[in-house]
Amino acid sequence: MNAPAGFWNRRQFLGSLAAAGAAACLPPGRAAELADEEPLKLGFDNFSIRAFDWKAPKLIDYAASLDVDTLLLSDLDVYESLDEEYLKRIREQADRAGIELHAGTGSICPTSKSYNAAKWGPAEDHARLLIRTAQRLGTSVARCYLGSRRDREGDGGIARHIQEMIKVLKAVRSEAEDAGVKIAVENHAGDMQAWELVGLIEEAGKSFVGATIDPGNATWTLEDPLVNLDLLGPYAVTTGIRDTAVWETDSGAMCMWANMGQGVVDWAAYVKRFRELCRGTPFVLEIISYRWSHELPYMQPEFWLRYPGVRAPEFARFLALAKRGRPYEIPAGRPAGDASPELERSQQKYDLEESLRYCRQVLGLGRSV
Repeated sequence: MNAPAGFWNRRQFLGSLAAAGAAACLPPGRAAELADEEPLKLGFDNFSIRAFDWKAPKLIDYAASLDVDTLLLSDLDVYESLDEEYLKRIREQADRAGIELHAGTGSICPTSKSYNAAKWGPAEDHARLLIRTAQRLGTSVARCYLGSRRDREGDGGIARHIQEMIKVLKAVRSEAEDAGVKIAVENHAGDMQAWELVGLIEEAGKSFVGATIDPGNATWTLEDPLVNLDLLGPYAVTTGIRDTAVWETDSGAMCMWANMGQGVVDWAAYVKRFRELCRGTPFVLEIISYRWSHELPYMQPEFWLRYPGVRAPEFARFLALAKRGRPYEIPAGRPAGDASPELERSQQKYDLEESLRYCRQVLGLGRSV
């Protein structure tokens, strides 16, 4: 996607100022490292502010007001039309704002409990629609997923759904390659561990299939986000980043997504490794804070029926994560009050903007101030 003439020079200059400001928050040795590093692009997924129900034009305006680099439009309902002329206008609006767009949709696995056949028809057609949308937006990134943790249950477990999704991906290979689009499969809502997603990518064809890395979802599958990154980093196309509070319970461990810097993830180590493995991949925030807590009752024998292939060294890393964690705490200053649509919107906006601030000021991310 082409930015206006001179735009990136200006943003690189502003990015150097942002890095300098972030360096003041870091130890001297780390500050020196930041000065020599290419800034990572910073952005967000529209799901972070889903309560506003904004369409693509408003989301681009909001992204521009936050001066981010990347906007992942992770569902197809965010557009008022999927016609070529409409999507061309969306692309042009993003170009003018200097925003890199990534396209996305939900499940494209026909056997998943998450797949909506009534809405999308055959899964191959849904995948083709995603590819066309990405191409018309001028992006090479098309994010999707298999399903959720429910797909780990029942006969065949997650393995049978992986095989069905591989069939869908192979069926649209030529369309994806002709369009110059890479399908970025997310580790989503507890469906696949990282090693399982790597297997799916390799078998489908890594020339046109990559990964959407989600460290918050990794915790829902007994993974330390750093283990997840080590395995998926070489395949990364885009991301859905958020923090997670993890702590031990009598039955196993509890996970609760949190604002950046409020959970248990070692973000300094994560970003360092991310730079090594994910060159060119933006750091896209998908903030879903203080909702949808999920317990992993691994002290109960029947729990392991869902994880027949779990790898002991990786599980040990998750146990260490849980042992050093603590129950979540709502940060001071977050909007509070009686439940209402207005409160939900103000909380989502607060959570996203505070997380962006943390990424810029503490982690030194983003090209802009």
